[in-house]
Amino acid sequence: MVQIHPLAIVEPGAILGQNVCIEPFAVVKGTVSLGDHVIVKSHVYIDGHTTIGEGTVIWPGASIGTKPQDLKYRGEKTYVVIGKRCEIREYVTINSSCQEGSVVKIGDDCLLMAYCHVAHNCELGDGVVMANSAMLAGHVTVGDRVRIGGMTPVHQFSRIGAHAMVGGFSGVLRDIPPFTIGGGFPYRFGGINIVGLKRYQFPLHVRKAIAQAFKLTYRSGLYLEEALAKIEQEIEPLPEIRQWIDFCKTSKRGILGLEGPLKQSDTSEEDPV
Repeated sequence: MVQIHPLAIVEPGAILGQNVCIEPFAVVKGTVSLGDHVIVKSHVYIDGHTTIGEGTVIWPGASIGTKPQDLKYRGEKTYVVIGKRCEIREYVTINSSCQEGSVVKIGDDCLLMAYCHVAHNCELGDGVVMANSAMLAGHVTVGDRVRIGGMTPVHQFSRIGAHAMVGGFSGVLRDIPPFTIGGGFPYRFGGINIVGLKRYQFPLHVRKAIAQAFKLTYRSGLYLEEALAKIEQEIEPLPEIRQWIDFCKTSKRGILGLEGPLKQSDTSEEDPV
């Protein structure tokens, strides 16, 4: 049974799944698709070619699927796809994408706290948490189960690897490798995200291998290419180690904290064990 309050506006053409609930003063445009059990709270505005997955809840004041804040946008047809069981909290803004056929994608089980912003051409994996007022510029990629602290901006085209934890009030100007923990401006790494890896049941031998890869990358004083070669030679080729190497090798903006040889201040930090 669909529950649409008489004071809500749902345009003809909108696709509504079973047990959808739309509260008063919400606006759902005709190109929107809502999955089963989606709840749209009061004063939400959903526009564009937007698809929202089963069980997602969108809280008051959120704006989703609106025109991207990009001067290059010329009215092309673009998309927003939000996964299942997400929580989109108060006054979150998720813009549509830019360039014909492109997609802003948010995975399953994500939590975007109040006042977060997701810009055009962004992609978030499953289980991502963005704390209050975290902001993603255009073309940002965020891996599965990343945590981004409040008031943290992420520079356009940057990537954050899976299971990384980024502290609040940080400046993310380049790529952050997976499995790491850090924060600040300038950004400093504290090691690997041990608590997060334990929470998702990464075995001890995998955590030790990741810690070793981190040390070779950030504590050895080697150039990145040298460190990655040493990782390939000395560490068991686990999927997580391959993920670390591939992430670093495919970086276009550069890896955060690796501007040439590591600085002494980086090498003097506490080991991640």
